[in-house]
Amino acid sequence: MKEIFNMEGVFVRYHEKKVRLENGDELVHRSEEPTELWWKLKEAIKGRKVRIVVYEVEE
Repeated sequence: MKEIFNMEGVFVRYHEKKVRLENGDELVHRSEEPTELWWKLKEAIKGRKVRIVVYEVEE
């Protein structure tokens, strides 16, 4: 095995927003937005058989 990709960063941005409806109920809107890191990884592994290991980086 050889290393083909090694970067750190946020993979996907995630947002939650609570919305109150006219009848008083609440809904949670969730959205996910891929980051540049996601796109670079996608291009690096395209068409390859890979093993991906993910570590959480403490801040």
